[in-house]
Amino acid sequence: MSLVSMRKRLIPALSLAALFAVGVRPAAAVFIGNSQGGTDFPQGAVSFADAVVSYDPLGGPSAANQGASNSVGLPDYAGGGGCSDVSTCTFVSLGDGGSITLRFTDNVLTGSDNSDLDLWIFEVGPDVEDTFVEISVDGTGWTAVGKVFGSTAGIDLDAFGFGTSSAFAFVRLTDDGDEGDQSGISVGADIDAVGAISTRPVPEPGTFAMLALGAAALSARRRIDSRA
Repeated sequence: MSLVSMRKRLIPALSLAALFAVGVRPAAAVFIGNSQGGTDFPQGAVSFADAVVSYDPLGGPSAANQGASNSVGLPDYAGGGGCSDVSTCTFVSLGDGGSITLRFTDNVLTGSDNSDLDLWIFEVGPDVEDTFVEISVDGTGWTAVGKVFGSTAGIDLDAFGFGTSSAFAFVRLTDDGDEGDQSGISVGADIDAVGAISTRPVPEPGTFAMLALGAAALSARRRIDSRA
């Protein structure tokens, strides 16, 4: 096999690898939920908030109900309100007027350019409690996008002027202190998970290098083809 022929076979392979690395092919929608409900997420498990930025409980939820990390990842609530231990609890209680800020690290939240729901909040427990929702690009400037009225519910970001070109990495949830119980071991909204229905993946650092390699490969192929 000549060197030119080898290059013609290698270059398309590099280009395809670069495209697949950034997730060009959309994933099939998957229904994800817990014992209180759920919805379809086109990007599957990657859609959910990955990290806790801050947690400010108010009004005295029990220590076992203050496991902030229980609000990230996939929803897994199966029932109950008060928890006996942080490690076995499947949600976090915000407290009366308390809040939590979560971050998406491997994807960003977007609008959908239509009236479909874009953000889904899994508020759980036997008490239905309202939660104010804010979103942010950088964790500094915040935009209020209404509130969810307890249980699992969604928000349409397009109704607030945000479409597919928008990209938000942060979500802040604040319990409405004027709704629900004002005290108790699981006081305040109880958050199991937060998912971005409308989302796109954030390429890993090494992917940018692969994209550059793929672009260079395509350019090289054009030059080779023009000489062949």
